[in-house]
Amino acid sequence: MYFHKRGILIFFLFVLASLSVYAQRVPILGVPTFTAGGGATPADAANLTSKVIAELTSWGTLNVLTSSDGAEYFIRGTISKNGSNFVLSAVTVNGNTKQSLNEFSEQGSSINGISITTFCAKAVERVPLPNYLLGKWQATINMPDGPVVCIMEFKSDRKTVEVERFDTWEHKQSNALRYEGFGKGTYSYAGYANRVITVNSQQVRIDAIISVNLELEETLPEQSKVDIRGISIVFNADKTNFQIVNGSLLCGRNFDGPSVYPAAVIGFSQFIKIR
Repeated sequence: MYFHKRGILIFFLFVLASLSVYAQRVPILGVPTFTAGGGATPADAANLTSKVIAELTSWGTLNVLTSSDGAEYFIRGTISKNGSNFVLSAVTVNGNTKQSLNEFSEQGSSINGISITTFCAKAVERVPLPNYLLGKWQATINMPDGPVVCIMEFKSDRKTVEVERFDTWEHKQSNALRYEGFGKGTYSYAGYANRVITVNSQQVRIDAIISVNLELEETLPEQSKVDIRGISIVFNADKTNFQIVNGSLLCGRNFDGPSVYPAAVIGFSQFIKIR
């Protein structure tokens, strides 16, 4: 019985440790009703507050409250007129220290002309949103002559990428060349970019936008630098895999037609979390 209970405990701790790899804290953000300044009405303020709350909630990376009570961070905003323009000015405040994190504003020729998405992006600029890209990921493309593999680790400093492996591949005149490259680079992650985009005439809801800049060694010459910006990605429910939906990290070329590979170029686009 002793060993049985001990085994259950060890198993529980193992599962807990595994879950902690993927679990990230979701901040609590309060959005009290904005105030109305000169030229704007309380109805304008309430309308914009509602739009901001809806936008922030749609991201899935924040717990949004309708007041500052109990919030770790909150937005204090005012809508007013400056000449013919409406101006939504705000400050994001640390709910514990009451210190201002940043001040920002957006304006438009009408209430509906104010960019709520841009306003919200500025609002959370210094709020530590969860970064579901952290960790080590692997992509594998199965080619007729063997797999082409990419293994990258996105670091917790939210900017560094370690490239353990970045295979590059070329097929020409029935000959295949493969090089197991490696290197390092930088990345950016915009987890607030949860929206619907059009990809190949289809509507796709994305979870984030990332940019990747890599310096690689021992690759085919044209892949020694990888610089791709504005990549839209979609995660699965438990954030253990993601797909690039509007491009790929190019890693090779096929000169010999669809009998070898259905496209002229190949790239990594499907990634699985391995740590």
